Amino acid sequence: MSQTSSANNPKHIAIIMDGNGRWAKARNRPRTLGHRAGAAAVRNVVEFCIAHSISVLTLFAFSSENWQRPSDEVSALMRLFLKMLESEVDELARQGVQLRFIGERSKFSTEIQAKMLRAENLNLTAKKMTLVLAASYGGRWDIVQAAKKLAAEVAAGKCDIDSIDENSFSAALSVADLPAPDLFIRTGGEQRISNFLLWQLAYTELWFTETLWPDVDATIMQQALDFFTGRERRFGLISEQLAGDSR
Repeated sequence: MSQTSSANNPKHIAIIMDGNGRWAKARNRPRTLGHRAGAAAVRNVVEFCIAHSISVLTLFAFSSENWQRPSDEVSALMRLFLKMLESEVDELARQGVQLRFIGERSKFSTEIQAKMLRAENLNLTAKKMTLVLAASYGGRWDIVQAAKKLAAEVAAGKCDIDSIDENSFSAALSVADLPAPDLFIRTGGEQRISNFLLWQLAYTELWFTETLWPDVDATIMQQALDFFTGRERRFGLISEQLAGDSR
């Protein structure tokens, strides 16, 4: 397995963890077993990112559309989420991981909301990595809530409408204080971003794999890093400009 220099690695990786249900179906097991296997894959990926000096990892844990899934599956996911908040967050803090949540958390039970807040307050300094869990999250929701926030500031006379630009809009979005994702990964074979970080992914490198999420390991993650380091990120410029040649 090849290794990439940490200097060349992305600072922020965003992942859609797809394939838990199909992983379980292939084994003639209930979908809930796939979600539990997916939770184990999260631990492996967090350890990989810490080892490779990835400063931010954002995982799409539960989308705003996922509330429309069968009620028994949603209930099982909520129980798994609650169990993770009870059993995993202290270990994450011990590893130097700061946990943050983005999304419409008011839709969760008061118990889950309280444990989310506790988890966020566990490790606020001396962190090796920030783990962002997008839960009850949608990219369109993120953009709309940012627009509402700016509209309220204009209505209150705190800012002028003509002063709103890309920078001020970005500052109103979720995790505005973190760098935009450098690398986006989607497992499970689908090739779409599914309402995930729509604004933030504008110049992100996109990598898709057929591997189902529970089967993701260090080898798969290294393949993604190798893809990333092989890309030329121009951000609208041309190669000669990046090399300092304006001819």
